[in-house]
Amino acid sequence: MRCSFDGLAALVRRHLGQDPLSGQGFVFINRRRTLLKLLYFDGDGYCVWSKRLERGQFGGALTAGDAVEALSRTQFTALLEGLDLVIRKRQKRWRQSPPGHGIG
Repeated sequence: MRCSFDGLAALVRRHLGQDPLSGQGFVFINRRRTLLKLLYFDGDGYCVWSKRLERGQFGGALTAGDAVEALSRTQFTALLEGLDLVIRKRQKRWRQSPPGHGIG
């Protein structure tokens, strides 16, 4: 977790097989799960954001061997707040039907 801009970008390219210039955020968590770093490219430069916990750990369900996975904004917020990221059952939500489907 000593990596900064260039080191994290290299990890994204080499180990994740992703493009760090894509605008996506990439989250890295240390082995003890007490330090989190976020790398993203905002159009004209890299940004690195970090958070170190004084007590507790990030992501109770995360392990070192977890696969690369896209997080929703809600899941990312839950990760920062120390909530479990495993969704056992997603509640149904109202969704607008595409045009041409439904009552017309």
